[in-house]
Amino acid sequence: MNFEEYLEELADSSRKLKITDLQRLSGLSPEQADQLAARWPDIDVRRRRRILQELLDLAEDNVELNFDAVFRSALEDDDGEARLAAVRGLWEQESPGLIDSLSALTETDDAAAVRAEAALALGRFVLLFELGRLPERHFERASAALRRVIDKTDEIAEVRARAIEAIGPHDAAWVRQAVTQAYESGSHRLKASAVHAMGRSSEPRWLPLLTRELASDEAELRYEAAVASGFLADEAAVPGLVPLVTDPDDEVRAAAIAALGEIGGEAARRALNDLIDGPSKAASEAAAAALAEIDADQDPLGFKLGG
Repeated sequence: MNFEEYLEELADSSRKLKITDLQRLSGLSPEQADQLAARWPDIDVRRRRRILQELLDLAEDNVELNFDAVFRSALEDDDGEARLAAVRGLWEQESPGLIDSLSALTETDDAAAVRAEAALALGRFVLLFELGRLPERHFERASAALRRVIDKTDEIAEVRARAIEAIGPHDAAWVRQAVTQAYESGSHRLKASAVHAMGRSSEPRWLPLLTRELASDEAELRYEAAVASGFLADEAAVPGLVPLVTDPDDEVRAAAIAALGEIGGEAARRALNDLIDGPSKAASEAAAAALAEIDADQDPLGFKLGG
């Protein structure tokens, strides 16, 4: 069966979808990608959704599979669920050619969930720029779209929150102002995103606010502050993290333990050692992993002194 015939079968809703055959959609040639794009709208919407979900699952199980051509076609799908799956499917795609499509979805898509997911996806390009792997001209397109969304006060909080998280790694005056305004906005969702962005910035200026949120009454804020503290890797955060290793919330405990492993130092090591023989097996295992990370950071090549 040639590829065109396979597309005919794929589009036929009367035929059972063969999951194993979907691997034929991996690594499409430009000609095959064009054929798929032409046929894609003719496939029933429920079948399109199913195909995309199956491709997401297949790609997660096998990193060698590449369904980018399918996901790119689905970015222009008339169904919001399909577009959402397409954005998620392109999560690891680093081509600057994707920036304009994601920016358009972030700013104009009819579905709020798609706008939020696309904004978050733009964060990948922000990070690439900060790592010196993306030219400034491409970064400027991504950051401009994120800034417009953040400044759009009539946009729903979830979309603006994702945009704030996405731009977090970039240290610029307007970003710091946006993070501060989100933190002080009175919106729980925006405040949580601001705390998240503080960590992604890797800037120690945010440590006093993060220390405050480590003692928040809200579990989500304690969690975000713990994760952010781990990103900053400043030993000044350790006293605020230590009480959280016995936090009533499972995710907060795990985040605090992981953060201590990322920060290191004697105080962090003592707190983690106290958990090793504790009553919680999960906490003990997490503490052991965190201690191993501290050891790896101190002895990255595995050399042992003495003995």
